[in-house]
Amino acid sequence: MHLRTTYRSQGQTLPSVIVDIATPPTGGLNLFNLYVGLSRSRGRSHMQLLRDFDENIFMKTHCEELLMEDDSPEEENKKTLIWWNEIRCAQGE
Repeated sequence: MHLRTTYRSQGQTLPSVIVDIATPPTGGLNLFNLYVGLSRSRGRSHMQLLRDFDENIFMKTHCEELLMEDDSPEEENKKTLIWWNEIRCAQGE
């Protein structure tokens, strides 16, 4: 048996998982954590929930900070494209 955080398991498909989606004593859960935790197995038949949980966690909206962070790569891509075009123009291309 191996223990992993949702952060550590991102991008992996595991043969089977036991997921704890109870509210942690500190911090909290968000929809991104839930998605990662619940999507690591090959399907429902390979997943088990550790304990009961508050169903209302699935009714929450995304945290504003996380939404902004999710938009950040697109903004950085635009800045990089502008910078690259400025360099090319300065070099006479």
